[in-house]
Amino acid sequence: MYCLRTLVTVLGTVLLCALLPATAPAEGPQAEAPRTPGEMAPDRPEVDLLLVLAVDISRSVDDRKFRLQRDGYAGALANPKVIDAIRSGLAGRIAISMIEWSGVAEQAIVADWTVIGTPEEALALSQRIRSAPRAFMGRTAIGSAIEFALLQFPRSPYRSQRHLIDVSGDGTNNSGTDVGEARQLALSQQVTVNGLAILSEEPLPFNPLHTHPPGGLLAYYENNVIGGPNSFALSAETHDAFGTMILAKLIKEIALAD
Repeated sequence: MYCLRTLVTVLGTVLLCALLPATAPAEGPQAEAPRTPGEMAPDRPEVDLLLVLAVDISRSVDDRKFRLQRDGYAGALANPKVIDAIRSGLAGRIAISMIEWSGVAEQAIVADWTVIGTPEEALALSQRIRSAPRAFMGRTAIGSAIEFALLQFPRSPYRSQRHLIDVSGDGTNNSGTDVGEARQLALSQQVTVNGLAILSEEPLPFNPLHTHPPGGLLAYYENNVIGGPNSFALSAETHDAFGTMILAKLIKEIALAD
């Protein structure tokens, strides 16, 4: 009797297994990890220029100077002259990413890749820039900022034949990656680096050569920061003149993209 019950149990188990649907194995192919926009490549919309604005907010940039810089960029990007320059290009639009930087590990994206081709798009970007909080107030790592800016191009959801980093700052590199090495890295990736040196009326009491290096800050930018086809550096005599100079600089950079 015991053997008969055991046989019935085994047969029942076999029959039940035969009737159940087959299940997938526990170890199956993993879902593909999401790709960054830049890796979705060839069908990305084309623009005339991919421009990373890399803005110095180190401790030599006090709150008043910081606001002058922010307002300068915001006002320039929404200026009708900039819009006219953008619309004169083949595609009639450019894409901008704005980062702010300070010390070696202090970089933040203020506005991620944004396409501009109309006054409305420019105004929306301008408003985002004005309202973003300040992230840092440390040392001045220009080289590290250039390295961080280079990381933004593969992430862009747009494509262009021209990649440009626009570095603005009021002092020399004093932290992080050597600025010459970072410039060479940019050139090896066919990225042009332009500069806007913001001159200070008085040297920093605790580090006068930072804002007033031998030959002047503009010469420092020309010799150490900028590089690539049609690269150039301009100077703003003070932070108060920053808005005027960044407007002129943006128009020149966009025009060279035509």
